[in-house]
Amino acid sequence: MNLSGKTIIVTGASDGIGKQVALKLSVQKCNLVLIARADKKLADVAKEIAKAGLTVKTYPCDIKNTAELTTTIKKITADFGSFDGLVNVAGIWQKLMPLEEISAEVVDDVITTNLTALIHTTRLCLPMLKSQPEAVIINVSSKSGMVAQAGQSVYTASKFGVRGFTEVLKVDLKDTKVRVAGVYQSGTNTQMFAKTGETFDTNKLTDPADLAEAIVFMMTRPAKIWLHEIKVEY
Repeated sequence: MNLSGKTIIVTGASDGIGKQVALKLSVQKCNLVLIARADKKLADVAKEIAKAGLTVKTYPCDIKNTAELTTTIKKITADFGSFDGLVNVAGIWQKLMPLEEISAEVVDDVITTNLTALIHTTRLCLPMLKSQPEAVIINVSSKSGMVAQAGQSVYTASKFGVRGFTEVLKVDLKDTKVRVAGVYQSGTNTQMFAKTGETFDTNKLTDPADLAEAIVFMMTRPAKIWLHEIKVEY
């Protein structure tokens, strides 16, 4: 897919993988729609991209709030008229611990952020994407969406859910012009771990810029070639 002039929505775009995806997409001369909760950080990313003379707009939004998300997608549609791609990146980490020690609030937060909000975002964007001559959906899951990881019961459940949802989308949309793919990466060097107090050897983590480059590579393959998923190991 030639991304030049296309309009692409990126969630979780204020930091980490989402920010790097936005920056890599800007090289492809896309119009960029950036969604995240962190208003100031989101604006900083947009300023960096706008220096290249590209169209970029930010939409601060808590994607866990379905009403707020619905309003945001409607506003994006009104502002741009149409869009051609969705990269679902937004997600949070669950501190490593036995299930019985995880609070109900953490369970709800992880499942809602990582899975439920991703489903709603896709659901709201799908009518527009299906109306386009060609479109793409990329769901960033995790290696934990393919392999059980000790101490990650809730996080792993959310990411297995993303994988299952992605696989069904592929089947449901196989006769449309919407291409769907999943991304399954090992630990990535973002602030996600630090927010839970976890520390890891950064030398053993994937650089989010490298992962973003792989994601954009998937999106830019010719129409007759589609990479249904990528597994990224450090």
